[in-house]
Parts: sequence; C-alpha cells; structure tokens
Amino acid sequence: MAQSHDMMSRRPPGLRLFGGSGSLRTYQTLVLVLTFFAYTCFHMTRKITSIVKSALDPQTKVGFSHWGRLHTSNTLNIGWLPFNTVDGSALLGEIDVAFLAVYSAGMFFAGHIGDRMDLRIFLTIGMLGTAIFTTLFGAGYWMNVHSFYYFLVIQMISGLFQSIGWPSVVAVVGNWFGKSKRGLIMGIWNAHTSIGNIAGSLLAAFLLKFGWGWSFAVPSLIMAFVGLIVYIFLPVNPEAMEIDIDSGEFNCVKDTVKDPLLEPGQEVKHKAVGFLEAWRIPGVAPFALCLFFSKLVAYTFLYWLPFYISHTRKSSYSIFKSVRHHSRLMIQHILESLFSFKSLEAPPPNKPSLVSGIGGEYLSDAMAGSLSTIFDVGGVLGGVLAGHISDRLNARAITAASFMYCAIPALFLYRTYGSMSIVWNICLMFITGMFVNGPYALITTAVSADLGTHSSLNGNSRALATVTAIIDGTGSVGAAIGPLLTGYISSKSWSAVFTMLMAAALLAGLLLTKLVCAELKGKVHSDATKDATDAQGTYSNEV
Repeated sequence: MAQSHDMMSRRPPGLRLFGGSGSLRTYQTLVLVLTFFAYTCFHMTRKITSIVKSALDPQTKVGFSHWGRLHTSNTLNIGWLPFNTVDGSALLGEIDVAFLAVYSAGMFFAGHIGDRMDLRIFLTIGMLGTAIFTTLFGAGYWMNVHSFYYFLVIQMISGLFQSIGWPSVVAVVGNWFGKSKRGLIMGIWNAHTSIGNIAGSLLAAFLLKFGWGWSFAVPSLIMAFVGLIVYIFLPVNPEAMEIDIDSGEFNCVKDTVKDPLLEPGQEVKHKAVGFLEAWRIPGVAPFALCLFFSKLVAYTFLYWLPFYISHTRKSSYSIFKSVRHHSRLMIQHILESLFSFKSLEAPPPNKPSLVSGIGGEYLSDAMAGSLSTIFDVGGVLGGVLAGHISDRLNARAITAASFMYCAIPALFLYRTYGSMSIVWNICLMFITGMFVNGPYALITTAVSADLGTHSSLNGNSRALATVTAIIDGTGSVGAAIGPLLTGYISSKSWSAVFTMLMAAALLAGLLLTKLVCAELKGKVHSDATKDATDAQGTYSNEV
C-alpha cells in the first residue's frame, strides 16, 4: 500500500487531476512532446547571446565616445559598454567560456543528482532557473548596467541551471523507449536542438529592433511557461503511471520492473551507478572525447556564426563583384550630391564596404542572425540521417566518424566559397550544419542511451542520467574552449578559426578509430558466419 502511495505521489499533478489513465503509446507521445519542447527552450535561450553579440560589439574600433546612455545604441551601431571597446570580442568570448565551463562542470553533478531524485521536479528547477537568469542578463539593458562582472556572473549561474536539462530529458525518454530504432527516434527527437537554435535566432533577431534586452526577456517568459507545463504533466517513467512497459498495459501490482532499454530477462538494480564506475563502461571514454571536439566545432558555430556572417570578408575571386558594388555606391553618391537622388542603401559607416559582406551585399545583425539558422536546419537533417544510418548499419562509431571526416571538406568549402553569394552561403552552410551536427546529435542521444544500459551494468537501470552527463559534460568542455579561442583568434584571422575547426573535426574522427575497427571486425565476422551458415544449409538441402 505504501508502495502504491509512493507511485501516486510521483505522478504529475495534472495527470492525477485528470485521472491519468492512458495507453502506453499515449504516454510515450506525451513524453516525447514535452521533453522536445523543454529542451527546445533550453537551446532557444542559449542561442540569444550569439544574436545579440553583434549589437553589443559592432566592432567599431575608430574613435567615438564610450560614455553616456546607450539605450538607442542599436540604431546607431555604437554597441554597449564594456563590449564595444577594442577587446570587446575577447570579453564576449570570456563570457561564453564562463557559461560553458560552469555548464560542463554542472553537467557531471546534474547527472549524479538526476539518477537520485524525481526528474520532473529536477527538470522544472532547471527550466525556471534558466528563465530567471536569462531575464536578468537582459535586464542589464533597462538598468543601464555596464559592468562586465555582472554579465559574467549572471551567465555562469545560468549555465549551472542549463546543465540540468540534457541529462534529465535523455533519462526520461530512455525510461519510456526501447532499443529498437533508437537512433532514428532519437535523431528525430533531437531536432529540438536545432529547432531551439532557429527559434532563438529568429525571435532574438526580431526583438533586437525594440532593444537587445527584449531578446532575452521574451524567450525567458516562454521557457518559464513551458517549465510549468512540464511540472504539471510530465510522467517520468512507466512505474509512476503503473504501466507494464512490456505489455503496454496497466499493472498496479508488479513484483519486478523491467527497464525498456535493457536486454530481456535482466533484473533491474535500483542502486545508482557511481561516477568512476560509469567512466569505466566500454565506449564511454572514446565517445566522450569525440564529443569534446565535435561540440567544440558545433558551439563555435552556435555562438559565433551570426557574428561571422555580419563581418565576413569576401574571398579573392569575388573581389570583382565587390569593386562593382563599390562603383555603384560611388555613382549613388554623385547622384545624391547633384540631384538628391537615392536609389541604393549603403552600409552603415562602421561596416567596411569594399570587401565585406556576402556577394557584395551588407547584412544587418538581424539578417545575419536569421541567415545563421540555415546551419541548424542542416543539423536537423544531419541528426535524422546519422540516427537512421547507424540503425541500419548497427554501427554508431562508423557513422559518427564518417560524418566528422566529411565535416572537414565542408568547413573548408564554406570558408572559401561561402562569401561568393547568398545562394552559395546558404547551400554550404546547410551542408556544414548537416555533417557537424549529425554526430553531435547521435552521440548525445542514441549512443548515450546505449552506453547507459550497457551489458556491463548487469541490468542496472539507474545509469542513464550519469552516463549522459559524463558524455555531454566532457563535450561541453570542448564547447567552452571553442568559442573562447574563437574570440581571440578571430581578431587576427577567421581563416585560422576554420583551420582550428577542421583540426578538431579530424581529431574527433580519429578518437573513434578503435571502435570503428571493432565494428568493422564484428561485421566481417558476422558476414563470414552468415555465409558459412548459408553454405551449410545449402549442403544439407542437397543431401
């Protein structure tokens, strides 16, 4: 009776209020939808700083006053102290790395705590905390705050709450879905990462015209609302809803509980896995280190792509178009001087006009932010493809490594040809997003779930959040280092930034070499065994 009461107490209040009687498929759908929107909100709020970055630091290096009220600085392209100074890019990079450093450190603790408490409550705390501190960052606009340490501390605390999201949603989804087609299901579900980036980019870019503070405030309100919905309706696991996961029916009295991600017949242990024990699971270390370099590349794009687009310089063989564009501006200037005639819109004076822009066209901060969403659209397709291919081949390491190797030429082509025209930029950005985000999505979802229920755990079902946190936490260290290095390197050369990204992609693929070889040997052995079995069957039929 006490056990039944405990199960009822873990039921979401909304489902208790409405009876909470539904089929397994109904609850699985509810879990997918709620966790999808929950993590979409995490990425939506995480993306804001990359959009606002160009408004805070328009890279105006020539003399102008750094003082006075700057509430109208967006229209004047002046920026916001302390980020509109000569070292503004470096300061923004330091805020990024502080956020991601706390995020990655918090991830390890979050996974450990998540395996030991109600994930619905834990996830809600993460969402509401993130919403509050994201709002406080934007509040600096209305409070006229120009202290670097204010923005630094706010982002660090926000990173701590952000770290709760990923281990929680992966563990909840893992509780409800079996291993069959896990790569494809989680590849589609993982589109929340890119959808969140897209939503954050478009919403923040749209709100910039009202003042950059609104770009933080409005998404935060949306996240707080979704957080409350999660608290009211999210069922954490089948046991809480008294559902037998094997039969998909209600079973109020159960002697044993079967974890849907475990092999049949394994008895579930309820003792949570320790941190070091989780590290020793075969495959955790190489995939975690691979994700370190994979997220270094992905998060550099996440935080710096809009900035790069709005400040990109044309490649040498598109100079002709730039000169032609410059000639048009000269003709416009003559016409304006003689006849007060205006036909073209020149870039703002603080934007270099001769060899800047894409296809000779100046892109505003809002337009650059909107254009950067193409990278995330490609990431959606990349995540689905990586999951589907890994399911068909039953080879996670081969799929992830192949995508990382393909990302190297994609990065090179985007840097070299991306400035030729808008069409070229969109196409190459889409392809780059597909290859960069594909393995990132695969490792953080299907691979984490696979390793969290590895056979070496002997049926222990309470390792999902810990393993997920270890893999994604290690990756988040790379996610912190990439944007930090970019903040310093980009002031010297964007080509050097792309060289760093290509080297990181190469290392990510190489770190999976041992697992790739093991998967290839397993496939060769499996094919040889199958051929021998077929030959023996043919011989028996002939006899």
